[in-house]
Amino acid sequence: MILITGASGKTGRSIIRHLKNSGEGVRALVHRADQAGLIKTAGAAEVVLGDLESQVDLAKASQGVRALYHICPNMHPREVSIGRNVLEAAINAKVERFVYHSVLHPQTEEMPHHWNKLRVEEMIFTTGLTYTILQPCAYMQNVLGYWSKITGENVFPVPYSPEARLSMVDLEDVARVASRVLGEPGHENATYELCGPEALTQNDVAKILGRVLGKSVKAVRLELDTWEKQARSGGMNDYARQTLLKMFAYYDRFGLIGSPSVLAWLLRRQPTTFEEFVSRTVLERNESPAN
Repeated sequence: MILITGASGKTGRSIIRHLKNSGEGVRALVHRADQAGLIKTAGAAEVVLGDLESQVDLAKASQGVRALYHICPNMHPREVSIGRNVLEAAINAKVERFVYHSVLHPQTEEMPHHWNKLRVEEMIFTTGLTYTILQPCAYMQNVLGYWSKITGENVFPVPYSPEARLSMVDLEDVARVASRVLGEPGHENATYELCGPEALTQNDVAKILGRVLGKSVKAVRLELDTWEKQARSGGMNDYARQTLLKMFAYYDRFGLIGSPSVLAWLLRRQPTTFEEFVSRTVLERNESPAN
C-alpha cells in the first residue's frame, strides 16, 4: 500500500490513476469527506480523512504503508511544518520509500513557495529515509484554466509578460514518473528535475493554441490589479495571492527554464510537447482541430 497525502488535487488524482494501472494499492489522505468519491473514482483502494497538521492523523494514515508520496496543498503558508510532520510519520511507520513532490528550482528565494519546498528537501536529507525528490515545472494543464477565454474570445491572458519564457510539463508525464519511482528500484536518494521538451514564451503558447484550434489566439497581459481582484473574489487567501504576485514578478525578470533530459530518460521516450498536449485536449473536449 502506498499513501498519498494531499491526494484530492489534480496531481494526486493523476498519480492515483497511474498507480492503479500499474497494480499498486493506494491509500489517499484527504481533508474533506466530500472529496472521497472523486478519489475512489480515480482508483484509490482506501480513502482516509485527516489533517496534515495533525501528527495523530498522519500516524494513523501511515500505518502499514510501504511508501509515502507527499504532496503539500498548493501555496500553503505552513508547508515546512507540514513537511516536518509528514516526515516524522514516515520515520515512525518505517516506510521503505519517501517521495516528495517539490518544484523546479526550489533554490529561488524570491518565490516563497519554491523556497519552502527547499527547506523540506533539506529536512529529508537528515532523516535517514530512502527518498526520491521530484521537481516538476509548471503543468501544461494550467492553461486549461483559461480555456473558455482561449476558445471563446481568442485570447490567452497571463499576469506577466507575454515574452516570459517558461518550461512546462504534461502532468500525465509527471504522474507516469511518480508511479515508476514508487514501483521500481534504481531511484533511491535521487532528485529529478521534470521539464517538457520546450521553453516557450507565452506568445509561443498562444501561437500553438491557435494552430491546433484553427484560429488566431493572442497572448495578452492581465493587469495585476485585475488578477488580484479576481483571485480575491475567488476566495484565494492573502498568503497565496502575495506569493503568486512574487512569482509573476520573477517570471517577468527571469522566466523559469529547466532541462528535459532527465524526464526523457525516466519516461524512456521524449516528453510530451505542448502541441501534443493541446491536440489531445482538443480531442478530449470534442473541439474542432485545425485541418
